Amino acid sequence: MKRAGVLLALAVTLGGCAAQRQVLLGRPSAPPLAVDPPAPPGVPPAMAWLYGSGEAAALSEQAYNGMVRYVREVLTAARDRRGRLPSQRAAGTLPRWPASVVLAPGATAASAETVPCGTLPPAVVLDMDETAVLNLGYEYDDAQTARGFDQKRWERWEKAGATRVTAVPGAVAAFHALRAMGVTMVINTNRSVGNAEATAQALANAGLGEFRHGETLFLKGDADGKSGKDGRRAAIAAKYCVVALAGDQLGDFADLFNPPGPAPAVGRRMLTAVAPIEARWGNGWFVLPNPVYGTGLGSGWDETFPADKRWKDVP
Repeated sequence: MKRAGVLLALAVTLGGCAAQRQVLLGRPSAPPLAVDPPAPPGVPPAMAWLYGSGEAAALSEQAYNGMVRYVREVLTAARDRRGRLPSQRAAGTLPRWPASVVLAPGATAASAETVPCGTLPPAVVLDMDETAVLNLGYEYDDAQTARGFDQKRWERWEKAGATRVTAVPGAVAAFHALRAMGVTMVINTNRSVGNAEATAQALANAGLGEFRHGETLFLKGDADGKSGKDGRRAAIAAKYCVVALAGDQLGDFADLFNPPGPAPAVGRRMLTAVAPIEARWGNGWFVLPNPVYGTGLGSGWDETFPADKRWKDVP
């Protein structure tokens, strides 16, 4: 035992000398390995709800069921109108072919004008992440390490995570049903252009079919070089009659929800209730739940709990 202690002390001394020698020679010793913070004792509540609860799955199914029903009604009305004789098309007796649900350039929440459709073929445009696919692999790593969002880590996920995603509940059936109606499914996402192939593969692996960059898959910077999606929506609306939009963030529907500079959560919430906008929820615009990340998580105490509605228990 005494000999072992001497050897251990000698090893420590030699190690210290070696480190000193590296410094004297201008060779700094290797930095200590980064250690992730300890994993949380349980799944973060927002993730447990979105990725594990029946309630979240039911909401997603509800959104997709509503979308399929809405689009079917729109297309049935349009085809019925086109099939009638001119003498039967009296003003006000038949449903009108709707304009695209994409807001026109310069539209405001109070006006909410949309671009015309003409005779363009129908399409549905959806965000990807947490709208069409659930990023289970990435969110597991995020929950385990609690390192916060890092763009480089997200880029690595885009490249390597194609087999670690699953479809949002209701998405696969909805994509099949809408395509059977003759509707083109288009993804409009802020994933990187450099990872277009891996992104298309992730969608295919989730069971959502084939997507082609620039045709049915639009990525960050496409069309106008911006992260806002209005430019891409306009490019898509030039080729298709967009009969429905789906997303988990307000920016998936219009950039007017994300003005430059600080955007107070209370202001964004008020915009959703302006009359022309309010009427679109469930009628061409379909929101998927996401309490895990994004612009919807920015509200503070004052925005969340109005002063005149607060209550404190006094035993």
